[in-house]
Amino acid sequence: MAWQNEKPSALQNLKAEIKEKQLQRLYLLHGEETFLMNHYLQQIKKLLVDDLTESFNFHRLNNENFDILSFADAVENLPMMAETTMVQVDDVDIFKLNESDREKLAEVLSDIPEYCTVVFTFVTVAWKPDKRLKKLWSAVEEHGTVVEFEKQNQRDLIAWITRHFLANQKRISGELCAYLIEITDGTMTALSGEIKKICAYSGAEEICRADIDAVVEPVMDAVVFQMTDLLGQKQYSKALEKLHQLLKMQQEPIAILGAIGGHFRRLSTARVLIDNGRPASELMSLCAMGDYAARKNMEAARRFSPEFCKKAAQLVLETDYRMKTSFDEQERLLEMLVLQLAQEA
Repeated sequence: MAWQNEKPSALQNLKAEIKEKQLQRLYLLHGEETFLMNHYLQQIKKLLVDDLTESFNFHRLNNENFDILSFADAVENLPMMAETTMVQVDDVDIFKLNESDREKLAEVLSDIPEYCTVVFTFVTVAWKPDKRLKKLWSAVEEHGTVVEFEKQNQRDLIAWITRHFLANQKRISGELCAYLIEITDGTMTALSGEIKKICAYSGAEEICRADIDAVVEPVMDAVVFQMTDLLGQKQYSKALEKLHQLLKMQQEPIAILGAIGGHFRRLSTARVLIDNGRPASELMSLCAMGDYAARKNMEAARRFSPEFCKKAAQLVLETDYRMKTSFDEQERLLEMLVLQLAQEA
């Protein structure tokens, strides 16, 4: 079968290397899922450095104190009362160093001692390799492992959320896990904080939706979905309340309008799929969303006609034009948009 021939990802290789305690000399870690990145970073450190000798064998540099000579010295430093050392470099764009430093860096990365593991992390600075800088890129490509930590898919996230609630002696349904993913930004970093809040708030063993709604502040896209869904349910005053909730969250009106426009584009796509007898899985693929969100959008789209979806897109464009060309208050223009949408619905 085809899947048997798929090449393991860099992350899968890293997991295997940690499990087998056979680390490479150079790693470059980046991606949106910083919670997962930090987890594996700590696993690497745990294998290489113990608490007693950490001050001798763990060297950490960042974009404020990094210089090529200090880095080279850290890599060359022999381990003290241990077998290995680790050098961690945070948020240094190595491809923007001057030519002399890039050449020296390429030399160091091409000859890292067997006792040393170097890890570059990219969180506030994006990982953007410049392959035109052939000497440095060749050193990275030949001697390094680039690992991207992407947002996890919904199935894996639901399993992860369930485990974290169980660790706190709480149970939660898969549907509520999906709801929690929907109203947060869907990263483990955000979810881990929200799980702690929910567990601290709820006195019951079984988590219910009221527990989540009581302590979790939804991200903007989630509130926009709730607002448009209320329009479809003909609950116009509540839809307006959702807009006021967004404004109280100190979201920029132009950003709110962008989110509304994006949501109606997804609804329009869902409406076309419904009219052509297509499943929610196609919406997942077209709009890069999880199963729960796709099903919710398909359900919401059934409440709107194709004509309404077109009119909504037109009203969003007109509001965008007014925001950028008139002296009217942007908050008032958003209120007018919601009222016009309610009238059309």
